[in-house]
Amino acid sequence: MNEELEDRLARVAALPKVELHMHFEGAAPPAFIRGLAKEKKVDLSGIFAPDGSYAYRDFWHFLEVYEAATSVLKTPRDFARLTRAILEQSAESGVVYSETFLSPDFCGGGDVGAWKEYLHAIREEAEACEREMGITLRGIVTCIRHFGPDKAKPIARCAAETAGDWIVGFGMGGDEKVGHQGDYAWAFDAAREAGLRLTTHAGEWGGAKSVREALTQLQGIERIGHGVQSIDDPALVEELAERGIVLEVCPGSNVTLGIWPKVAAHPIAKLRDAGVKVTVSTDDPPFFHATMTREFRDLSEAFGWQEDVFAQLNQTALAAAFCDDATRAEVAKRLG
Repeated sequence: MNEELEDRLARVAALPKVELHMHFEGAAPPAFIRGLAKEKKVDLSGIFAPDGSYAYRDFWHFLEVYEAATSVLKTPRDFARLTRAILEQSAESGVVYSETFLSPDFCGGGDVGAWKEYLHAIREEAEACEREMGITLRGIVTCIRHFGPDKAKPIARCAAETAGDWIVGFGMGGDEKVGHQGDYAWAFDAAREAGLRLTTHAGEWGGAKSVREALTQLQGIERIGHGVQSIDDPALVEELAERGIVLEVCPGSNVTLGIWPKVAAHPIAKLRDAGVKVTVSTDDPPFFHATMTREFRDLSEAFGWQEDVFAQLNQTALAAAFCDDATRAEVAKRLG
């Protein structure tokens, strides 16, 4: 690598960053989960590779490993400890604002009272980390698609009961090939009526049609998690640009899971050139060996993007963040 390129990559990597798409449990460092499993005398050896990283064969096996890893997260205190572990690794990459997907399925089984206890522990630790590290965290409650529409309803109730300045959004993750977006309309309607802003996963595995389905079957969707397979439908790309729908793009995740062979083949640059609002995130960082620093470096190397492009990406992400205006203004100061 020549000196000029390395210098550019170093400058890009050092920039402060805004991240909108990170799964809370999926951001758990493997060492943290191993340590917690050891404390609880739970054998999770089958989900780790010899080098200590998470081991999975494909996306669907990844979902199984993900849920196995979360099985040792049992108490509010466990989630508080996880909050610190996640924010420490995000802060190391220069993240100054992060939105994370939280699933009450894993925090009290969808019971509102239990969810509030978990949320209090997470939020208290996050606020301590903000004072210490200068990183702000906000939560987006997510239902799990492959758990089915009926399971999504109590999750939406949890979201509605805790909507406010910290729980700022509602969304859906999980297996895109299960059911249709419209099957979950009740949950999204309940969340929207509670004042929460909406995002949903689509166009990662379900093709461009899954993005169109999200936009037509759910009301009030402002952002799409991933959405990158929209590139296969030029009319949809044009619609995304015209409507200002923001894509939460996770290039490293897409490449690791084999949706595209390498970052240089990823459609993020084409989508951006077409006027679509794109942002950059890590998805489930330790599962995909991702950090925001690496995402920025890889994109700069693949597409020749300079610091001004990443500054624009940060501004797009900040404008699309679901936080209140006071928080947005504070984060803007950190971006410089």
